[in-house]
Amino acid sequence: MEGVGWIAAIIIGGFAGWLAGKLMEARYGILLNIVLGIVGSVIATAILAQFHIEVAGGRLGYFVTGFLGACLLIFVARLVRR
Repeated sequence: MEGVGWIAAIIIGGFAGWLAGKLMEARYGILLNIVLGIVGSVIATAILAQFHIEVAGGRLGYFVTGFLGACLLIFVARLVRR
């Protein structure tokens, strides 16, 4: 995640996690939304790297990968809970 500072990562990750929670109809708090967005971004970036897909850098790329990764994490969490 080059080019995105810690504060920007928290803000963008929180927004990506919040948006993923709204889309997936998950009811999590703001802290978990931030964690979902940041961790989701790391996971989505790693998965995309395995397929040799590079996401554009900067805030928009971080937001997109955070959103996709957070949706993936919510989906997997629902599978595990059932």
